[in-house]
Amino acid sequence: MIVVGGPASTKLASNVARELGVQCISLEYKVFPDGESYIRYPLESCDVKGEDVVIVQSLYPPQDKHFVELLFAIDALRHLGAGRIAVVVPYLAYSRQDKVFLPGENVSVRTILRSIERMGADYFLTIDIHKEESLNFLSIPSFNITAVPLLSNYIKGLRLEEILVLAPDRGALWRAEMASRFLGAEYDYLEKYRDRSTGEVSVKPKSLSVKGRTVVIIDDIISTGGTVALAAKVMKELGAHKVIAACTHPLLVGNALEKMYNSGVERVIGTNTIPSTVSVVDVAEIIVEKLKSILKPN
Repeated sequence: MIVVGGPASTKLASNVARELGVQCISLEYKVFPDGESYIRYPLESCDVKGEDVVIVQSLYPPQDKHFVELLFAIDALRHLGAGRIAVVVPYLAYSRQDKVFLPGENVSVRTILRSIERMGADYFLTIDIHKEESLNFLSIPSFNITAVPLLSNYIKGLRLEEILVLAPDRGALWRAEMASRFLGAEYDYLEKYRDRSTGEVSVKPKSLSVKGRTVVIIDDIISTGGTVALAAKVMKELGAHKVIAACTHPLLVGNALEKMYNSGVERVIGTNTIPSTVSVVDVAEIIVEKLKSILKPN
C-alpha cells in the first residue's frame, strides 16, 4: 500500500502513512501563469503498478483548485496501473448544497462525488460530511466517519467543570448527544434559522439552564463563525461562565475567529481536516482505522 498526499493535505497524508507503516509520496504540483493546475506522480519515488493507493486531499479553499488537483491525481494513478484506489477527502467542499433549495440550482455535492467516482476511485472516505445521505450519490463503497470522539477526548483533557454540550441547531443534535456521552455531560440545542436568499442566520433562545456552566458548542463546520458567535452571545446572556467552540472542519472564513472571540467564545478547537491555527486534533487515527477495514488483502 502507498499513501499519496495531495497538495492540500501533505501533512495529514504523512500522518496517515506513518500510522499505517507505509510510504508516503507527495505529488508534484504547480500552477501555470494562466491559472491552470498541474500535478505529477513522481514515478522515480515508487512504482504504483498493482499497488493499493490511498489518496488524501481535502477540499478547503481554494476548493475548486484542490478539487481539480484531486481529479488529476486519481486519473494519473489509474492510468499508471494502480490497484485499488481509496480516495480520502477529509473535508468535502460543496456538501452543504445537498439538494435544490431554490429552483434552477444544481446539487453540487452530487456533481463532486460522481466526478470523483468516474475518474476511477474504488473507495471513498470522508469525515463528518454535512449529511451522510449524500453518499448515496455514489455507487462505489463509501464511508463517513466522525471526529466527535476525538474532539470529545481532547475537550475531556481540558478538565472543564459543569459542562453543557450545545448543538447550534437540531440537525447537529446527534453530535452534541455523542459528545455528551464521552464527557459525562448534559446536552441541548438552539433553534437556528437561515434566510435562503440572504444567507443571514438567526437563533432563537431556549430556556436553557446554563448559569455558571461551561458551554461547549459543537458542530461539523465553522465557516464565517456567525452561527457560533450568535449562540455564544445567547449563552453569555443566559449566564454561562465560559463558552468553547469545537468543530471537525475549521474553515474560519475572513474574520471568523475575531467574530467568535468578540462574542464571548474563549477557545476554538478544530481538527486537521483543514490546516489552521486551531487545528489541534489529528484525524489520522480514525482514517487509518477505517482504511484497515476496507483495504484488507485480497
